[in-house]
Amino acid sequence: MAEFEVKDQYTLGDLKLLVKLLRDPEKGCPWDKVQTHESIRQNMLEEACELMEAIDREDPEMLREELGDVLLQVMLHSEMESEKGNFDADQVADAVCKKLVYRHPHIFSDTVAKDAGQVLSNWEDLKRVEKSQRTGTDAINAVPRTFPALMRSQKVQKRAAYVGFDYREPDGAMADLQSELQELQQAREGRGDVQEELGDLIFAAVNVARLNHLDAERALELSCDKFARRFAAAEAIAAGRGIDFHESPIGQLNDIWKEAKQQTIKIQEDSKHD
Repeated sequence: MAEFEVKDQYTLGDLKLLVKLLRDPEKGCPWDKVQTHESIRQNMLEEACELMEAIDREDPEMLREELGDVLLQVMLHSEMESEKGNFDADQVADAVCKKLVYRHPHIFSDTVAKDAGQVLSNWEDLKRVEKSQRTGTDAINAVPRTFPALMRSQKVQKRAAYVGFDYREPDGAMADLQSELQELQQAREGRGDVQEELGDLIFAAVNVARLNHLDAERALELSCDKFARRFAAAEAIAAGRGIDFHESPIGQLNDIWKEAKQQTIKIQEDSKHD
């Protein structure tokens, strides 16, 4: 029998103890005790995405559950390092508390921050000092390559902007976007690398998002959702008329798509008035 008190309500301390028990080489769970950082690496990303889904749904119960799943991943990785004698969950908490104190001098010392923008600026200054980032290149190279590409692009651009390498207005980014579109077309005609130019076009589009104070990742998420709704409507229209997508000319499919687009726009507008 495991040496763990079953309760009606648990604490963070109980979670730490429970994870330690599950990882015990002799008494632990056959699955949990053999996991490594690498074997559960993807789990953190999946749990974080499920947490984001809970946030988007504005579902408190789902949010509570998904926060717990993310916390479990933190505790598992911390316990793995504790077993090696490197650090434990308490030291993880200690480190992040010290970081928060250091990066909030307007709370814990006499530094003044007039608004949220000043807080973020101070945060970046302190972060660069803390991580010995002496140049813009240092800061850009510190952006994890494991970030989703749109997120990484926006972060890289933000750090370049922090040292002054930026447009003053979004119009400059729009001009770049149009230029990159032309270069992509030239590459498709045999005057360049299509993959490279496509990447440049997407990177330029991210810059337009950033300078318009938008999140490129979120913008694309919403576009994917919109496409899914319109595709479902188009498929329903085609099915109702006995039309097979595979057998239909592109002109007919475009007409159906336009009809589906108008249909979904009307539904969306009607829902706003309800």
